Amino acid sequence: MAEQHDHTHDHDHAHDHDHDHEAAASAPVKVVGEEPDLSKGTARPITVVGNPVLHRECRTVTAFDADLSALIDDMFVSMYAAAGVGLAANQIGVDAKVFVYDCPDDDNVRHIGHIVNPVLEDLPVERRTLDDGNEGCLSVPTAYAELARPDFAAVTGQDKDGNPVRVEGTGFFARCLQHETDHLNGYLYIDRLSKRDRKDALRQMAEGTASYATVAND
Repeated sequence: MAEQHDHTHDHDHAHDHDHDHEAAASAPVKVVGEEPDLSKGTARPITVVGNPVLHRECRTVTAFDADLSALIDDMFVSMYAAAGVGLAANQIGVDAKVFVYDCPDDDNVRHIGHIVNPVLEDLPVERRTLDDGNEGCLSVPTAYAELARPDFAAVTGQDKDGNPVRVEGTGFFARCLQHETDHLNGYLYIDRLSKRDRKDALRQMAEGTASYATVAND
C-alpha cells in the first residue's frame, strides 16, 4: 500500500488505501503490535506492474529461519522508505507468501506486524458491508482509484517462527489486509477494477513519477 491520497477523488472516509507512514503514526489512540528494529533491514527497490513476480501466486513459506526474519526486516525498511503502510514480499521481488504492515484503522488504532502464508477468512453475510474507498499501490506508483471492498477482514497465517496467528481489522486496515493478501495470490488492486478504471490508473502511473526507488521492467 502506498501513501495517502487526499485529492483528485472526493471521498467521505478519512483514510485512503495508501496512507503514508507519518499519517499512520500520528497520535494513535492505541498501538497493536511492536515497532520493528529498523537497524536490521535494508531498503530494496519496489517492483511495479508488469514485473512477472507480481502476476503469479507466490510460493508458500516452509522454512521459518533466519533468512525469513531477515526478509521481514528488509520488508519493513523498504515499506517505510516508500512511505507505505503495507508491503508484500513480491513487491521487492521475492517469491514468498509474507507481508508486513504498519497501518491505522478508521478508529485511529495503529496496527503493526507481519503475516506468513496469509489466508483471508470467508465473511458471513452480515459482515460483508462494502466500503467504496480510494485505493492505491506502491507497485502502481502515483495511481489511485475507488474500489469497493468489505470493511471488515480477518486473515489467518503464521508468524516468522511458524506460530499460528489471526489478524482482523476494520475500515482502512481491513482494506490493507485484503490488498496485501491479494498481492501474494498474484493480483494487484487494478486487476479488480473495470477496464476503464484500470486504464485510467495505468495512465496516472505513466504520467507520474514515483518518489521511491523502483525496479525497471525489461
